Amino acid sequence: MRPDAEILWEVASGLARAAAEVSRPPRPLPPLLFFTDPERTPRPWETATALPPGSAVIFRHFGSGDAALTARRLRDATAVAGVRLLIGLDTALAESVEADGIHLPERALEQAERLRPERPEWLLTGAAHSAEALALASVLDAAIVSPAFAAGGASAARPELGVDRFAQLVRSAPCPVYALGGVHAGNARELIGSGACGLAGVEAIRAAYGPK
Repeated sequence: MRPDAEILWEVASGLARAAAEVSRPPRPLPPLLFFTDPERTPRPWETATALPPGSAVIFRHFGSGDAALTARRLRDATAVAGVRLLIGLDTALAESVEADGIHLPERALEQAERLRPERPEWLLTGAAHSAEALALASVLDAAIVSPAFAAGGASAARPELGVDRFAQLVRSAPCPVYALGGVHAGNARELIGSGACGLAGVEAIRAAYGPK
């Protein structure tokens, strides 16, 4: 395992153990979440195959024309690697590839109320950027709060929370919380003690685990 990958997994696993001791979630949560992006993570199945067993991939296709093919490739890769697969928002696609759950963007958090009784076996996560959004996350297995640090992609326009503000949001959350946004091997250890249940990332995880 590469040095950056070792650091990310070490920190993520430690956060997961500490959070589980406090919250005892109803089902085990992956310590590390790899978020895909059609532009920033091409060929995401190659990264998925190298993730540590017990991690998870969150496939966000954003309407891409090859979504079904990519989802199938990810399902095949994650099944071999012992990694869970969640599909962003698209329940029909999740069902078709027999995914392990759904990830909801902040604008769709209210869908969790319907999905929980319909698919009790699914792992449900959702994005949140504020305390107000987190208040809607009570039926989720976990929320992904961002940006913890200065980030690129969709979070580039948002000011970073910083560790102190992030930790405050974790304490107020009705469910376990992952840190997303600008998290990489160089700053991941700053989140130790924040209460996060794990780490999430896009480019940093692709760079650490994906093909060179």
